[in-house]
Amino acid sequence: MKRSPVALFVYNRADNTRQTLLALARNTLARETEVYVFSDGGRDKASWALVHEVREVVRGFASSPENGREGPFRSLVLIERPENFYLERNITEGIAQVLTDYDRVIVLEDDIITSPYYLQYMNQALDLYRDVPRVMHVAGFTNLSLPLVPFYFTPHMSGWGWGTWRDRWNGHFRHYRTREEALEGLTDDDLRRIQYYGAFHCLGSLDKRPIPWDICWELAIYRAGGLCLTPGQTMVRNIGLSQGTHFRSWSLLQRYEFDRPPSPAPLPLTRVGRPEVNPIIEAQFAQAITDWGIRYTTLGKIVRYFYKKLKA
Repeated sequence: MKRSPVALFVYNRADNTRQTLLALARNTLARETEVYVFSDGGRDKASWALVHEVREVVRGFASSPENGREGPFRSLVLIERPENFYLERNITEGIAQVLTDYDRVIVLEDDIITSPYYLQYMNQALDLYRDVPRVMHVAGFTNLSLPLVPFYFTPHMSGWGWGTWRDRWNGHFRHYRTREEALEGLTDDDLRRIQYYGAFHCLGSLDKRPIPWDICWELAIYRAGGLCLTPGQTMVRNIGLSQGTHFRSWSLLQRYEFDRPPSPAPLPLTRVGRPEVNPIIEAQFAQAITDWGIRYTTLGKIVRYFYKKLKA
């Protein structure tokens, strides 16, 4: 059976990239998996030096027949961007490139540590739900911890180690240029639903330039009435929260409640012919995602109080 390819997006974090590839190499299906690494270019001399360092790390995981070295994956292809594409362009064009040759893709960024059973979980989910078009996205991360629930369905996508199919992505994804364009045709009730009635302020991302790809995909799934298959226990861990392009946390002021190791065991998946949202789980998600899952230290609460006062 042919496995889903992995598209890995990297920029300037060599240590994170090394840890991400090491974890992926320890997966049970690593040797059956083709990996495409899209390395973004630098913006200046200093960032180019870091980019070259990252590319050397990636090359260390590739097979080298002339040196008698066998890599941990079926194959590894490094795509070196000649200039700085920025995160959005690198990801959206990289996904499109992989989906020209495959009908599905698993997407990772350079700070995602995977469970040894992550590829097994993703491939099984992508196989089971290939012909269930309402399922548009397979998530590797969950904000919840549900020991008795192997998986569930939600309208909310998670961009930390995820997968989709060519027909869903090509048929629905659109990279919006403005907030007005992104929200065209949506009602006030739609906006409240998308943001879990004030618990999940994701539409604030529409004010960024360029607009992040993940909010565009979130809106695409919502517009299509789609669902995301999500594990009951996280299969990935984000190790780059303090250095991310779209998200940063500072341990002195805050902690991320869902920063926990990925599941050490495989998840039992089954095919559900008519997947539906569980309202109890949705209510738990709304509670968990409040303040983006950030819980503040005492110092953080003081800083936040004065910050809000200054903004008022």
